[in-house]
Amino acid sequence: MDNKHFLPLAIALLMFPQLAQTLYSPALADFVQHFAVAPGLAAQTLAVYFLSFAFGVVGWGWLSDRCGRRVAMLAGLAVYTAATVIALCVTTFQGLLFAQALAAFGAAVGSVVTQTILRDCFAGATLTKVFALVGMVLALSPAIGLFTGAALVQAFGYRGVLWCLLVLAMSLFLWSAVALPETRSRPITNVSLRETFRLLMHNTGVWQSALLVTVFNVAMYGYYALGPFIFQHLGLEKSAYGASGILLAAGSSLGAWSNRTFNRAGVRAENVLVLSAVLVLSGGLGVHALRHSAWFIAPMLLVVFAFGLAIPHVLGRALSDFGDRLGTAGALFGLMYYLMIGVGMLLTGWAQSLGNTLLVCGGIALLLSISGRHGPGVSPVRSGKTDH
Repeated sequence: MDNKHFLPLAIALLMFPQLAQTLYSPALADFVQHFAVAPGLAAQTLAVYFLSFAFGVVGWGWLSDRCGRRVAMLAGLAVYTAATVIALCVTTFQGLLFAQALAAFGAAVGSVVTQTILRDCFAGATLTKVFALVGMVLALSPAIGLFTGAALVQAFGYRGVLWCLLVLAMSLFLWSAVALPETRSRPITNVSLRETFRLLMHNTGVWQSALLVTVFNVAMYGYYALGPFIFQHLGLEKSAYGASGILLAAGSSLGAWSNRTFNRAGVRAENVLVLSAVLVLSGGLGVHALRHSAWFIAPMLLVVFAFGLAIPHVLGRALSDFGDRLGTAGALFGLMYYLMIGVGMLLTGWAQSLGNTLLVCGGIALLLSISGRHGPGVSPVRSGKTDH
């Protein structure tokens, strides 16, 4: 398989879950008006998304080991397409939540199966470099999602977002049907979920990696859950919130790009993670201090920069001990951190305080980074070729 030709499709599939999340974000205020619900309840749609996403990760990851990466990907995209059609037909907020949960279950395939495919094709330091490259491109997702979502909501309401997601899901299904290769090297029929779960639970590095992924994601997606209401409270237009995605994308992309500099300089990954945690804490202090001003977006740039800097190191090393069961291990690893992200987003929606959310996330990340219990997810950065 030509990896260079495959990467554009892999990046598009990895972008899909992020686009699905960020396209919805500008529609949260429209949910409040259309369904007559409280802002806190509307913000919980993202929590529902992450919780259902967690179970989708397990299902599609396990299926990718049993039936193949290609079969799992096409099935997940089909489920998402059906869920979006349901969302266009519902007339109650409860119905919308159900459709959102089903859509999240389907969208999870873009994360876990695509990461598994990348782990099939690359390993070691090369995999970290690939995740860093992918992270640079993925940083465009918030800009595309927020800007496009805001424009669609202004013109067509939340249904405009749903129609856009339907077209996107169908396009990815057709592209994958034509171009997605099967990267599973051999059929795996004896992978036990229970045994793999036991191995993960006893791996300190996996736990540390899952917690780090959680706090950095909650810090970033806290903005998407609370941002629409902050901009509304400040009297700013939806288009301003959409445009903020461009700034955040630039910050996240710069963080991912900076990995190349740190990598070449031989900086240890744990030191990069400590720096990232400090940046989230600093951003939290700034957001809290500027919470009554549109300038709060400036310290938020530190947070998304930290996200782009930290995540490639964590994901690139997290499952280095599970090469014989990457799909299943990746699924359970994803379940761990997406469940925790879902709980974190529930608490974020309940607290309705972006600054405090960032301070808590930054504090936890700093404690994890300096704890001295470094597992596979935080091993030193080394350059090298793929192990395959």
